[in-house]
Parts: sequence; C-alpha cells; structure tokens
Amino acid sequence: MKITNHLLTLLFIVFFNQSFSQAEKSQNFIQTIGGSNLVIEMTAIPSGSFSMGSPASEENRNTDEGPIHNVKLDKFWMATYEITWELYNLFVNRSIDSLETRSKATDLDIAIDAISGATLPYVDMSLGMGTSAGLPVGNVTHYAASQFCKWLSAKTGHFYRLPTEAEWEYSARAGTETAYHFGNNLKELDKYGWHYENSNDTYHQVGEKQPNAWGLYDMHGNVAEWTLDQYCPEVYKTRDAITASPLEIGNETYPRSVRGGSYYDDAEYLRSAARLGSTENWIMRDPQFPKSKWWNTDAPFVGFRIVRDPKVPNEIEIKKYWGE
Repeated sequence: MKITNHLLTLLFIVFFNQSFSQAEKSQNFIQTIGGSNLVIEMTAIPSGSFSMGSPASEENRNTDEGPIHNVKLDKFWMATYEITWELYNLFVNRSIDSLETRSKATDLDIAIDAISGATLPYVDMSLGMGTSAGLPVGNVTHYAASQFCKWLSAKTGHFYRLPTEAEWEYSARAGTETAYHFGNNLKELDKYGWHYENSNDTYHQVGEKQPNAWGLYDMHGNVAEWTLDQYCPEVYKTRDAITASPLEIGNETYPRSVRGGSYYDDAEYLRSAARLGSTENWIMRDPQFPKSKWWNTDAPFVGFRIVRDPKVPNEIEIKKYWGE
C-alpha cells in the first residue's frame, strides 16, 4: 500500500511539473493586423546562453568578432521571415490605423495617431528588384525600421522592436557553434541562403530556402538585417565572461549594426558571427536636404525582421528601443 501511494505521489509530481513546464514554455504564434489580411508569423525563441562571436580559427573571421564571450538571454519571439514590402507598406500608407484587431493585446497602450508616418518614397526604392508579394523590404533606415515596430506595437498591443545583436546571433545559430547554422561546409550554403554567387544580383521571396533548426528563414543572406545596437567594433573586449542581455544603445545615426549578410555579399559575410556597421554611403544619392530619415537610396540589400519582447520597458526606457 505504501509503495502504491508513493508511486501515485511521484506520478502526480511528474504530471504537475510537466504541466507547469508546458505552461511556461512560449509557443509560436501568428500576429494578425487589424484591417489587413496580412499576418506576421512569430517563432518562439527559448531562454538560454550561447558563445557570442567567433574563434580565431574560424575561416574569414574578423577581429570585431572576438573575443568569444558567454551571453545569457531571456525568451522572446522573432519573426519567422524578414519583413516584406507588403507589410511595410501598411505602415507607410497608414490607411488601416483606425481599424482595430478584435483580440488586441494589452501589453502596452499607445495612441497610434501620435506615431510619425514615413514619407512616401520619391523613387523606386527597390531599385528595380520589385515590391511584389513576399519580397523583403530594403532601403529602409534604422529609424524607419524602429518606427515600424512602434506602429505595430500600437496596432497590436504587443511590444515589438528590432532584435539586439546578441538576440540576432543567438537566433541565427539555433544552438550551433559553427560558422553557419548548418555547419562549416560552404557547399551546403545554397540550400539555406541567397548570396552573391546564387542570387543573380537580386533579393528573393522570403522563405524559399531551408530554415535553421529553430524554424527561422533567411538568417543567412537575402537581405541583411538591422539590429538595435550601435556598431562598436571593440565592444566584445569590454564585456564580462558572462554577460546578460547586452545592448549598445545608439546615440549616433551611424554606424548601426547589421547582421546576416545579403544577396549582394560573398559567403563569408553570411556567417553567424559576421558583423557590419552602416555608413552614410547608404544614403549618398539622396538629393533631398536634409536627407530622408526614412529611406536609404543606396542600401537595397538591407532590411529587417522584428522581435516581440514579453518584458515591456517603462515609459522612459521604451523610447530607446524605437530610436527616439
């Protein structure tokens, strides 16, 4: 009788722990946008730690990728695909602002009519590569990408922002420590990413290549992606051996950190640890004075994806995440 009771107790504990674990575990979800039939698929990224940067032995490694340091991150959601022109144009046109989502969340409450609207592009910002369904947006500035996140937050009631450099690399690696999330064999790259050798000098529809182990598409190539961080080439040297949720807040327009490489880049720039800082050359041909804060004219190879952060900052702190 005692043995039976003991077993029943153990089974209850196991069942309780499994139920609790499932309740605590984030799930993938689909973000609807009120007034539109477009959605954003969001992939749950688990909390954990990883080795950020690359070892000195990694082929084509740059000095700004070291030293390797351990980074701990809380869980969040990341967009399964890069943001497309269709989605971004909802923000540019703003025709659906007054149409609310039935199940709007209450993580935060922002007046949507107080959010600045992007100016309409005066030329084809795709530079002939197209803006049709499924193509990733390019030539948007860091500020514009951040304001899209603010607008989406107001529309949905969830807190959206750009990923930090650490979150981006953690998600791209998906538990790996190799140069690419699929390993080190460059012969495999064509299966997972668009780059200079296979792209025909143009970006492609999102999701045409195979995803990484966590279900994220185009983490290598297609368009490079903005992150929240100011690009600081020496910053890894200043971090502790274990760093929690690092973020280099940007006080300057340039350089900002860009990750993932693009259709225009050689394979080495698509590595998980590869870093790039933005430059004023990306807006060089803009004839306006002052130059647009919304559009680049010379960086169609740079777009973005978003994250949903379950931890909503306070009213003062939140501005730093939206480039204000």
